[in-house]
Amino acid sequence: MPSPGVAAVDRALSILAAFEDAPEPMSLAELARRTKMYKSTLLRLMTSLQEFGYIVQFADGRYHLGPTPFRLGAVYQRSNNLHDRVVPLLRQLVADGTESPSFHVRHDAKRRLCVFRVDSRHSTLDRVEAGMLLPLDRGAAGRVILAFDGEKGEGYDEIRKDCIAMSFGERDPDCAGLACPVFGPAGKCVGALSLSGPKPRFTRENIKAMTSLLLKAAIRLTHTLGGPTELLDTALPASAEDARPARRVRR
Repeated sequence: MPSPGVAAVDRALSILAAFEDAPEPMSLAELARRTKMYKSTLLRLMTSLQEFGYIVQFADGRYHLGPTPFRLGAVYQRSNNLHDRVVPLLRQLVADGTESPSFHVRHDAKRRLCVFRVDSRHSTLDRVEAGMLLPLDRGAAGRVILAFDGEKGEGYDEIRKDCIAMSFGERDPDCAGLACPVFGPAGKCVGALSLSGPKPRFTRENIKAMTSLLLKAAIRLTHTLGGPTELLDTALPASAEDARPARRVRR
């Protein structure tokens, strides 16, 4: 289905999107392959992108993102205090001994965005970084987002009931993860908190301990964002009741 927007702007944004999963600078030929655009079209559009600092060209002729996206990201962080609410919780999870915590939101129909990530203290880690786009249909965080966005199926019904999703080798055969929802006003799922790392460390005992810690963190964040904690309260083991924030009276 064609975009209702301006074609030239759509193409320019497609060029920027091509760099999302490309950690190394790219040649013009590689950009043409990724964007499916003619080199002549790319060169015209990239002249404007370079002029405004979105793309830079290195001495060897390859291209990469320029300073403007970084500057806009810094502006976004200053104007959105979600960072100040989420990252301290992720750091606390690491301090409590969990695997690496992340916060994910839906990006589009098929992908989720890892917005924040803090590495665990273990020497071996899974390959997840803030800014990565990951599949919605693979991995615990993606399944949580789909479940609370109304995806049909018995597996998603279970996630909605338990408020926990688990993943063993779905996205990476050597890694595992677990995730739970975070709710905002009116009970809308605003994202998923997850813990992920190498599969051998996801023992039954570790999963039980990390599930409790993860749910506690999700309750705190949901409470901070003005969302209802009732579903998460129900999922939290009775032994962890002291972690629940005081309920606000709804008038």
